[in-house]
Amino acid sequence: MRNLHRVLALAIVMILPAASHAQDTTRPIPLNEPSKWRYFSDQVMGGVSEGSASFVESGGETVLRLSGKVSTENRGGFIQARANLEMPLPAQAQGVVLELRGNSQSYFVHLRTGWTLLPWQYYQASFEVTEVWQEIRIPFDDFKPSGPLLSRSFDAGSVRSIALVAFGRDHTADLTARAVGFY
Repeated sequence: MRNLHRVLALAIVMILPAASHAQDTTRPIPLNEPSKWRYFSDQVMGGVSEGSASFVESGGETVLRLSGKVSTENRGGFIQARANLEMPLPAQAQGVVLELRGNSQSYFVHLRTGWTLLPWQYYQASFEVTEVWQEIRIPFDDFKPSGPLLSRSFDAGSVRSIALVAFGRDHTADLTARAVGFY
């Protein structure tokens, strides 16, 4: 009987750290599968921004590079790389986690949900990058709706896509991601 108690105690000790650590795990969006990502620009609505989303090797791993010239001419002003989620996020997901570097500019993450039906509807949060790799965590509470028709907040399980976006001003974009996911 004493051995049974020891085995149970050992099992509990081994399970508890894994359970507490599981709350901070990320749901990664694969960067080594380019077919999961789509490039969009304001040209879909008559804008003149030009760019690309490319997948290149850097330090032995595949990274996503969003680059180009963003122009607000002709009512435009964005380039983006977007990935649809294959499965809903768990209800306890708390935000977006990114590992990025770039040209010391401001960029955005756009999230689309089951309620963002029109192309110009999304939830947006900004972030700044430097030329050095950095991890950026953005809580869902920091995301703002793109217009008054959307609710102020959203449920994690309703998120359908994530996009890295250069947006809203004339500038040269150069953003590289080696990790995109949720925590």
